[in-house]
Amino acid sequence: MRELRIRVLAGVFVVAGVLSWAGARLWNSVGTLPSVPLAAPVVLAVIAVILLATALSIRARLKAQRERRPEAKGVDPLMAARAVVFGHASALVAALVAGMYGGTGVFLLESLDIPARRDQAVYAGFSVLAGIGVIAAAIFLERVCKLPEDDENDGTGAAPTV
Repeated sequence: MRELRIRVLAGVFVVAGVLSWAGARLWNSVGTLPSVPLAAPVVLAVIAVILLATALSIRARLKAQRERRPEAKGVDPLMAARAVVFGHASALVAALVAGMYGGTGVFLLESLDIPARRDQAVYAGFSVLAGIGVIAAAIFLERVCKLPEDDENDGTGAAPTV
């Protein structure tokens, strides 16, 4: 499985942000702007916490295994692979959603004097921060589940991810 690439995630974020900003301008010229839900940053933060908890759990289990503790529970490779796939998917969706809310938030910065729009801009900002948290947690999870390099390749090959 390939590693997450920051450039791809940043590209998704920027493209979604620009399209969202343009869409918000167009939508505002027609009528009202759709609102940024309060649940958006909350859901993204919950996903980030789940990813982080999974990464910390796997890391602790791997450490106990390396230290050959008698109570150490092994890490099922299939479970680790599923966790990494969940992290990859979450990071891509979070980049898209954070870019979307980021573009909307940038548009809303023009009208901070209106209380409702100011609240929407705050929700959009928190959504972007929570999306960045999801991406950071997914990258951490991926690093935790990364297999050590194979000695047979003499260090010429990249280490595969579980």
